[in-house]
Amino acid sequence: MFVRGRATILHADLDSFYASVEQRDDPRLRDRPVIVGGGVVLAASYQAKAYGVRTAMNGRQARALCPAAIVVPPRMAAYSEASRAVFAIFRDTTPEVEGLSIDEAFLEVGGLARIAGGPREIAARLRARVADEAGLPITVGVARTKFLAKVASAAAKPDGLLVVDPGAEREFLHPLPVERLWGVGAVTAAKLHELGVRTVADVAGLGEAALVSRLGPAAGRHLYALARLRDPRPVDTHRTRRSIGSQRALGRRPRTAEELDAILAGTVDRLARRLRAPTGGRGTGGGRVCRTVVLRLRFADYARVTRSHTLPVPTAHTPTILAAARRLLVAATPQIRDRGITLLGLSLTNLDDDGALQLELPLDAHAGPALDTALDAVRRRFGAGSVARATQLGRDQGLEVPLLPEHE
Repeated sequence: MFVRGRATILHADLDSFYASVEQRDDPRLRDRPVIVGGGVVLAASYQAKAYGVRTAMNGRQARALCPAAIVVPPRMAAYSEASRAVFAIFRDTTPEVEGLSIDEAFLEVGGLARIAGGPREIAARLRARVADEAGLPITVGVARTKFLAKVASAAAKPDGLLVVDPGAEREFLHPLPVERLWGVGAVTAAKLHELGVRTVADVAGLGEAALVSRLGPAAGRHLYALARLRDPRPVDTHRTRRSIGSQRALGRRPRTAEELDAILAGTVDRLARRLRAPTGGRGTGGGRVCRTVVLRLRFADYARVTRSHTLPVPTAHTPTILAAARRLLVAATPQIRDRGITLLGLSLTNLDDDGALQLELPLDAHAGPALDTALDAVRRRFGAGSVARATQLGRDQGLEVPLLPEHE
């Protein structure tokens, strides 16, 4: 049993992950400013970030800031393979691993003192292994709580290691800007700035009642607790993804309704197959069902819109999910026609284990999953492209791009 009063939680975060994979795999890109993605920046190397390039920035703006940047298309298969290699190292370090995304995780190492040494030594070995075996730079923050470990890794970037000892927590955290607190985005930061609150110390000094009055009960209490160094959450090895998604960059040329429907259908096919996949693969749905379908669009003017539909019964049935997604796309057609479209994405949320699904009468309405399962088996054996919809043949399906992180 580990001691909660010690700094035993590691937050391991790969540095500029997609760009680092590109630099690793192509020696010509090493030590050069690299941008992954053309229409929108999906990742930027630290050499490009030095010019002000940031993730989710418009590609044209990024190239204006850094004319010498080398722009490369994303290679999702390469990033997935690199992620699997790194997570294998995580799990070889400790069984207590909570994956947060494709490139970051929390690790609990408090029970390893007798066999592996202290957290600092474990973190140093972890960084060395990721560099040697995966060829990638990684930053690790070590602290008593998950929140502080994550803040420590952000402060140590790039390619660093920072340990926040329990006795130095206040000294480390309180001078930082309020934007470092989980849950503080642009809107919340503006509200706090209006109150004269600029640092975490200001949040702690303002008091819970004032924060609740300004931000609401949930946000106010959450930020006050973090500022007062309270975060009781343990590393959760059973944490499951709340959603899975996929999106495709479509370029700037006009798209017909038939093209968009074909792209949407292909996206649904891939996501539904991930839902039904056997449990065990990190980053997949894995034997699950979804309740809510979320359509994400980016227009030619770079504005974004999100639309969702909640199903009456959780499902992994491809036609049911596709029907819901099509309704959302049809409803957005007037905006697409007027403004153009450059990205189409779909997420399946409110996930649950497929054992939670209760069949409804008449049972023959559920015959469809048998076809889904048969198609899944064919694709597993002969490849994902072995079976496709006729509407997708010969069509430009756009470029698959990673889902950009969202602030919650």
